[in-house]
Parts: sequence; structure tokens; C-alpha cells
Amino acid sequence: MKRSCLLSATLILTAALFGWTSRAGAVDAVKIGIIWPLTGNAGAAGQASKAAAEIAADIVNNAHPELGDLPLAKSAGLPNLSGAKLQLVFVDHQGNPSLAQQLATRLITQDKVNVLMGAYQSSCSFTATAVAERYGIPFMVGESAALNITGRGFKWVFRGTPIATDYARTYMRFFADMKKQGKKIGSIAIVNENTDYGTSVANSIIDEAKKANIPVAIRIPYSASSTDVSAQVLQLKEKQPDVVIFISYTADSILYMKTMRNLGYKPPMVIGDDSGFSDPSFVPAVADVAQGVMNRSAWVIGKPGSTTYKINEMYKAKTGRDLDDTSARNMQSFFALADAINRAGSTEPEKIRVALTQTDLKANQLMMGYQGVKFDKTGQNILAATYLIQLHGKKYELVWPDKAADAKLEWPMAGWAK
Repeated sequence: MKRSCLLSATLILTAALFGWTSRAGAVDAVKIGIIWPLTGNAGAAGQASKAAAEIAADIVNNAHPELGDLPLAKSAGLPNLSGAKLQLVFVDHQGNPSLAQQLATRLITQDKVNVLMGAYQSSCSFTATAVAERYGIPFMVGESAALNITGRGFKWVFRGTPIATDYARTYMRFFADMKKQGKKIGSIAIVNENTDYGTSVANSIIDEAKKANIPVAIRIPYSASSTDVSAQVLQLKEKQPDVVIFISYTADSILYMKTMRNLGYKPPMVIGDDSGFSDPSFVPAVADVAQGVMNRSAWVIGKPGSTTYKINEMYKAKTGRDLDDTSARNMQSFFALADAINRAGSTEPEKIRVALTQTDLKANQLMMGYQGVKFDKTGQNILAATYLIQLHGKKYELVWPDKAADAKLEWPMAGWAK
């Protein structure tokens, strides 16, 4: 009897110890720290991306077999971590690079996140990624375009989005096509906000324009916090370029469109370099004066029944509006990050970093119009790409390249003459 009791006690103790050991080694959740501007001038863009990330987490955490070949959609949680869920920790840098740096430190040292993501404004991504590099934590940049983010020899920073040089080359290919169609492009103008994002993209466009023998009539740097851009618009009006490219955030994009209307200046074509022109508040604010304005985008909703259409329906159910390019690029980068964490089969930073370097997602596994996701030695996705869209009525439609277009390009832009 005593031997039986002793055996039972031993078995119970062994089981308890085994259960405790198994639980100690298990991963219940993987924490992703996300740094975006949730308030301030770019707050609407940050909130739109926040909603996109929450939907992406739901797609990974719960089974969504209807989403085809999208990585991790068919399963619930991360299969290689015993179904562990993704837990999102959002912080608001308010568009302040110093605050972005502080918040990245807090997320790593206090919130103990496993990976980081952000940070919309390139200047904020620049400071936040430096923190991740110092602490040895993987950081996924979903949308920031400045070249210097992945140009510092860092090994912990990865970027899923196209960058400044990709956009500049896209514009030159577009201009070449327009010239073949008989459109006059004697000169272009560049108007850029003067932080890392605007400066980097503008520099890249100027470099590519030189190679394409397209004169730049004028370049106008300005502060994104400007409340009066009349002087800048009058400069454009004097130079009369055939195309004006705006590299602007939300408030300034809207301000420029309204000021152009007020001063009676309408160039043949305006191209917005995403950002403010993709912000959810842009179209409601200026659609009546910005008809025909073009924008870059790698996101297309797609036909009913397609994976992209289904994702957009999920986003629309949550927010009441369609997914925009910036939010979609963030969602795509989120999926690439989640895929790497799963392949790592661990929350150890080094294993996740190695998995990111081995990423090789194909076009059919993506929700964006990229050729794939594959990072070079700098952490840049070398297979990223973009389209050009145009504002028709209350929505943007894909108009270039021709082989992918679902609407006809209107040239010159109508502006407010409708």
C-alpha cells in the first residue's frame, strides 16, 4: 500500500514537473512593437495602417483558408511555434523623430517586444531603426522610402516597400510612355517637404531625370508644417512645367491643391508621391479641385472573389473605407515579418533575423503588385514595384502601365473644370 502510494506520488510529481517544464518552454504569444504616428498631421495615415495591421494579425492568428496562398492564412497562429498568436503593441510617435527613438527603446527594454515595425515618416524610421540595431532586435520598415534607412550597413533592419530610386525610375518610364503617345513633357517640377523622405525622393527623381534627359524646371523644398504655400505655387505658375511631382504629407498635400485652385494654377499633370495623396482624408478634402491628379500605388483591390478583394472587404468592414496604398504596403510587410518569425520557429532575435535574410516570397503569395519579397544584404526588398493611379470622381483607378490598367488615363488633368 505504501509502495503504491509512493509510486502514485512519484508519477504525479513527475507529471507536474514535466508539465511545468513544457509550459516554461512554450511560446503563447509573439510581441510585435509597432511605432506609427497615431495623432498629429499624419495621424489619419497612422490610424489607417493600425487598422491594416490589426486585420493582418487576425488573418495570421485565425484560420482564413479563403485567402488562397497568402502565408499563414490557412492556419490559426504560427504553426512552427505551436500555434502561438501575434500580439501587437502600438505606440504613437506623433511625427517626432526623437520620440520615435525613445519609444523604440521603451518597447525593447520595458515591453519586451520580440520584433519592431514602423515608422511611416522616414525621419522617424531612421531614428527608431538605429535603436533596434543597437539592441539587436529585428525591425521591419513597411513604408518609409528614404534611401538612408537601409544604407547604413545595418544587419537588423529590413524594408518591404519600394524605395526612392524605384519610384523615380517608375516616373521616368511613365514619362517615356507618355512621350511615345504624343504627350508634351518639356520639363517637370519637383515640390518636396524638406525632411528625409521628401529630400531623398526628390534627389532620386533629379538623378533619374538627368539620365532620361528630362529638364527639371524648378525644385521647391518646403516645410511640411507650412500654413501658406502661395509663394511656392506662384513659382510653379511662373515656370509652367508640364508635370509637377509633389512629395508631401497630408496637410500640405491638401493645402497645395486648394492653393492651386485659389490662384488659378493648373498644370497639365500633377503626380503625388503617395504619402499625403494616399491618406484617407485627401480625397474627401479636395476631390472637387483635384480631378485627374495621379499617385503611385502598388495596391489594387482586384476583382470580386480575388484575395485582394477579400482583404479589402475585411478592411472596409472595420473602417468603412477601402484599403489605401500606404496601409496595404504596411500590411504586406507585416505578412513578410510574420512569415519569417514562423520559419524561425523561435522568438530569439538572431533566428528571426536569419529567417528574414532567407525570405523568398513569390508574387502569388503576396497581396501587393510586387514581383516578390526578397531582401538584399542591406535589408531592402529587391522585388518591390509600383503602379500609377489617377483620381476619377471619388476614387483612384489604376491607369499605368497599360497592361495592368483598369481605367483610361486622362491627360491633361481636369482639376476643378468638371
